[in-house]
Amino acid sequence: MSYRKLRKKMNDKEQIPDSANDTQKSISTSITENLNMIKQKTGNSPDIIIRMLPFGHDPKVNTAIAYVDGLVDNPTINEFLVQAMEESAQEEFQDKDIFTVFSEKVVAVSSLEAVKNWDTLFQSLLSGDTIILIDGKEEVLIASTKGGERRFVEQSDSEITLRGSKEGFTESININTALVRRIIKNPNLWMESMNLGKQTKTDITIMYLNGIADPDIVEEVRQRLGRVDLDSILDSGYIEQVIEDESSGLFPTIIHTERPDSVAGNLLEGRIAIFVNGTPHVLIVPAIMIQFFQTPEDYYVQFPISTLIRMLRVTMYMISLIGPAFYVAVTTFHQEMIPTDLLIIIASQTNSVPFPAIVEALIMEVTFEILREAGLRMPNKISATISIVGALVIGQGVIQAGIVSPAMVIVVAITAIASLATPKYDIAISARLLRFAFMLSAAIAGFYGIILGLIMLIVHLASLRSFGVPYLSPIAPLNPKSLKDTIMRGPIWSFNERPKSLHPQNSVRQGKNQRPSPPIKRGMIRADTKEGNKNDS
Repeated sequence: MSYRKLRKKMNDKEQIPDSANDTQKSISTSITENLNMIKQKTGNSPDIIIRMLPFGHDPKVNTAIAYVDGLVDNPTINEFLVQAMEESAQEEFQDKDIFTVFSEKVVAVSSLEAVKNWDTLFQSLLSGDTIILIDGKEEVLIASTKGGERRFVEQSDSEITLRGSKEGFTESININTALVRRIIKNPNLWMESMNLGKQTKTDITIMYLNGIADPDIVEEVRQRLGRVDLDSILDSGYIEQVIEDESSGLFPTIIHTERPDSVAGNLLEGRIAIFVNGTPHVLIVPAIMIQFFQTPEDYYVQFPISTLIRMLRVTMYMISLIGPAFYVAVTTFHQEMIPTDLLIIIASQTNSVPFPAIVEALIMEVTFEILREAGLRMPNKISATISIVGALVIGQGVIQAGIVSPAMVIVVAITAIASLATPKYDIAISARLLRFAFMLSAAIAGFYGIILGLIMLIVHLASLRSFGVPYLSPIAPLNPKSLKDTIMRGPIWSFNERPKSLHPQNSVRQGKNQRPSPPIKRGMIRADTKEGNKNDS
């Protein structure tokens, strides 16, 4: 018999029975057995703190607390649990009332719950609660003592605005939901909690406005989350990839944001927010394409300025999508579209370049993507320096070496800057990937290839759905009343109704006649003012 087979046979004999069945057993009345069970299940981990404490004047009553060091608020345990239990050692309690007296008179903690199964016990223990065990009782008390080191509320680095709130989400789901509660002080702001991930038991919370959000969409969110059967949930991206309508496309159909005001604005329109513990990114569904070009700051400034900025973002996105492809098509197939003087300059520059325009574009685009990714992953103190120096050195080097023409370097640089003008990273990266497909189509068929690619892209976008909502709505299908908040942004006083594509229960957003107007008669106001001043005197 070989060594591997012999070792496997020995392991099979020494294999410990599956401990998953042990957690389904009820809690024992012996505090010693319960503590041994906790130690066995956690592998005697050093961060599992177990303390034996006295309770009451009767020495026969043994009590203990167990918690995870680093996940609890130590002052709460010391001041409200340990101190209270030590003070109770001088008092006498009847044994039949020990559990009731313990929960009502001894422990000064706001949240206290009794459980009888091991699954709930371990889930609470590993979530930051403190377990209180009493000898002779088949149930234990769970005291809410969650705490530990957490990141403070700071400004979001990925969604920076000049105007508006500077608060951003953190990794704590309780803090994140509270930040939204501060904005929407409405009892109809409902939340539903669950745990996903067989190993991680990650806390998930659904938030929506009852009476506004479509019940069918809310139920669809519940069902999709209920079908999630993953081993671990480490970030909201895990949830996003398994609940979206189509995961094979390049375009995102779920929005994620780090701003509480952005979540509040979407909830007020009738959308649903999904909070995942351990990540500052909150998912918002359903999502339409035009939302990826909008920012919360668009609603904080006058509508003409917001409209121009949105149009600029869409234009920059199109430049980042087909900018190099347009240059390849013009220089390869449609030279007659270039002014004569400019054509002579471009021709003189490309005479010394041994590669066609498509090869030049591919070389520069791949090089820039490498520099972008390197700058993104490097430490902040040197990433900007490396990116700038790398771009200058490589750009100047390839021109002097005759590998790429100066015009191509300018085109790629403009394309790179345009891609950074898109507010959402998810939609910007789709243009970065599709850019190569458009360059190849332009090298094959010129403008005809670009137009064919755009038609195929529009058809694909029109077929996408986000929780049943068309991705291109309200443009396709056309809804004229909702066009005031797309590429163009109408004035705030004109937003009388919520988006029809979300099928809100309450479509009325604000009262009528919100449009500002100047005074009708100046003299009347002056007379009223003088009369009011006389009355005041």
